[in-house]
Amino acid sequence: MATDTKAVIQTQGQQLMVQVGDIFKVMRYPHTEAGSILEIKEVLLYEDASGVHVGKPTLKNASVRVKVLENKRDKKVVILKHRRRGGYQRKQGFRQALSVIQVEAIEWKQ
Repeated sequence: MATDTKAVIQTQGQQLMVQVGDIFKVMRYPHTEAGSILEIKEVLLYEDASGVHVGKPTLKNASVRVKVLENKRDKKVVILKHRRRGGYQRKQGFRQALSVIQVEAIEWKQ
């Protein structure tokens, strides 16, 4: 497998351009633990030395294998609402649940 192989995948509502070895933060995969291997079959574009293959909307013979490195929560985002007069203030915090994934292989089945 060549190192110049790239793919555009869709996972957890996001589209990502990936190569082997890349590390990404995505919304948490449900029911997964650190070290588990996942196969993403929603590949929108595949590029290698032979050319570019574009799906309509996805490619049926391409997949990307990723490893979940860890599940964690992101930094806190503070939401603050207030009005100028009247003493109205609302403060709320939110931490997004994330999975850190690493791309292990991009597979193309002829």
